[in-house]
Amino acid sequence: MADWRPMINRREDGYPRIMGVVNVTPDSFHSDSRNTSADLAVATASRMSSEGADWIEIGGESTRPGATPVSVEVELSRVVPAIVGIRAEHPDLCISVDTRRAEVARRALESGADLVNDVSALGDPSMLDVIVEYECPVCVMHMKGMPENMQDDPSYGDVVSEVSSYLATKSSILVEAGVSPDRIIADPGIGFGKSLEHNVALLSSGRGVVPDKQMSLMWGVSRKSMFHDLLGRESSEDRLSGSLGVAAVSMEKEVDIIRVHDVVEHSDTFAAMKAVR
Repeated sequence: MADWRPMINRREDGYPRIMGVVNVTPDSFHSDSRNTSADLAVATASRMSSEGADWIEIGGESTRPGATPVSVEVELSRVVPAIVGIRAEHPDLCISVDTRRAEVARRALESGADLVNDVSALGDPSMLDVIVEYECPVCVMHMKGMPENMQDDPSYGDVVSEVSSYLATKSSILVEAGVSPDRIIADPGIGFGKSLEHNVALLSSGRGVVPDKQMSLMWGVSRKSMFHDLLGRESSEDRLSGSLGVAAVSMEKEVDIIRVHDVVEHSDTFAAMKAVR
C-alpha cells in the first residue's frame, strides 16, 4: 500500500494531483486509453508515473454513456492482474480502482489498490462494509440514471444544489459508519446524466458542490463528450485542448485530483502555469 493520505489533497503549490486513467477494457470511449492485457496496463502505468502521475486508476468496466455492464468475473479478471503487476513494479505508487462492485473493490484492495472510485456512490449495498473494513479513501460520484440511459434527456431544477445534496447524503452514510470526512472525495460526475449546460455549471461552481470542507474534490473531464457539444469535436482524439482548458482553471476552483488520459500534457500545463505565476 502507498502513502495515500497526502495524495488526496492538492499539492502544496495549490495545483491538483494528477490521476492517470488506465482502462483494462476493450470498449472505453477513448480508444487510446484501452489496455488489452495486464502487461500493457503495467507498461502504461509506468509511463504515466514517469510523466508525473500521482495516481494510477485501473478500470475493468466501461461506464461511458450506453455502455453494457460486464460480469463480476470478467471485471475481476481484468482488474486484479493489472493491480498486482503495477504494485510489484511500483511499491509506492498510489493506485485507485474504478468499480461499482463491492467484491471487485475488496479484491482490488487485497491486491494492492489504495482508493475506491465508486461512480455509483455506494450503489452496491456491500460497498460501505468494504470501505469501513479496509479504512481506505473513497470517491463518491453523482450519476443520474445508469450508464445505459443516463444521457436520455437529463433534467434538473438547480443542478449544483441537487448534486451537492446528493453528495451530502452519500457522504453522511459514510461518516455515520465511521469514515472520516477527510477520507472522502466528491466527484460531481461530469458527463454522467448531464447536458452541456449542467456540466459547465458544475465546473464553474468548483468546490461549491462539496458538502464538507474536509472532503476532497475530484474532476473527471478528460476528452469527454462535453467537448463535442462545446467545441464541435466529434472524436475523443480531438478533445485534448478542451480538456487542458478546463484543467487550467482547476487550481482556482480548488480541485484536489484531476483524472486524465494525458498525463504529460497536464503535467506540462501545470508546470508552465506555475512558472508564469
